[in-house]
Amino acid sequence: MAAQKTTIKNKTGIHARPASVFVQTASKFKSKVQITAKGKKVDAKSILMIMSMGLSNGTEIEISADGPDADEAVAKLVELVDSKFGEE
Repeated sequence: MAAQKTTIKNKTGIHARPASVFVQTASKFKSKVQITAKGKKVDAKSILMIMSMGLSNGTEIEISADGPDADEAVAKLVELVDSKFGEE
């Protein structure tokens, strides 16, 4: 099990395009990947679940993974969030 906190940095938050990129990246890993924010925990491989969270700029999230490649999954997804999904 691995987990790390980060903050949404892109001005527009997590809308359709970054959510899609996040899900595509999370789906490359065998581990079960989840996002926790605002008291909710959702499957990070589901675009609908991520979109339903309404993650805006400045929202702190925790990315967690449980499985054979958990450390790599968390590191890659935190890096993706920190890079503002290449938007800025």
